[in-house]
Amino acid sequence: GDKKPLPTFQTRVKMLWNDSTLFIAATLQEPQIWATQTHHDDIIYKDNDFEVFIDPDNNAHQYFEVEVNAINKIFDLYLPKPYRDKGDALISWDVPGLRSGVAINGTLNQPQDQDKNWTVEMAIPLQALRMGFPWQPPTEGTQWRINFSRVEWDTKVAGTKNPKLQDAKGKDLPERNWVWSPQGVVNMHYPERWGYLQFTRQAGTTWQLPVAELRKQYLWLVYYRQQQFKEKNGRYAATLAELKIAPQAQVDKQANQLELAATPYQFTATVTAAGSPAIRINDEGLVETLKP
Repeated sequence: GDKKPLPTFQTRVKMLWNDSTLFIAATLQEPQIWATQTHHDDIIYKDNDFEVFIDPDNNAHQYFEVEVNAINKIFDLYLPKPYRDKGDALISWDVPGLRSGVAINGTLNQPQDQDKNWTVEMAIPLQALRMGFPWQPPTEGTQWRINFSRVEWDTKVAGTKNPKLQDAKGKDLPERNWVWSPQGVVNMHYPERWGYLQFTRQAGTTWQLPVAELRKQYLWLVYYRQQQFKEKNGRYAATLAELKIAPQAQVDKQANQLELAATPYQFTATVTAAGSPAIRINDEGLVETLKP
């Protein structure tokens, strides 16, 4: 965001879609194009890479990650829930039917010269992002959560290689993480902080944050404070008062009611408003819109 310095190199992303496929293209400015991870499902972020994160149902669980390096090696995985909530990544999952390609404007692994950029294109079948759960294909106005990340390592030219810069103890310096939608944390696994992808066939469509998303922000406030409370006290708070959160809130000029149900080891928080479906979050950060 504008509170941090601009990334050293530019990254541009575009998306298109049809009834079956989400198309993503990214161009990454890069004066030294290199890659060392040469197999599918290698730990691609050990190289400079481009990463896509998608949560189709916007519940902060059951989301997908695809990483690619400059030689088009893919690391794709499914996460039933974030690592912070004791989620385990399913690395053996592959995007069924994924097509990808990379074009290099320069040379690969030749540090003696200067390169310009590399471009990656992906075609992700929409049906691939369902994992057997109830799912509806996107239509006009459908909104998903999505974010893009670029991992960039500081390197130097050493003969025919680009070794990573190291600190005084010989440890690689931390990578740089540049993202499309700022998250406030150096951790991509906060799906509730990603940007929004809105599907439309109409040019010039405007976008406005749905009121339901504003209401969810109060649920996330409860979630974050509950995790902090438990870390300090060894249990979840039993009341909103313990969390210093008021039970009423105004959202888009409408009164909303917050309710908390908790045991020392679990909790749910629900926000309700007249004429709108209730929305609930639990101690694992799962967000659900409840049926009337």
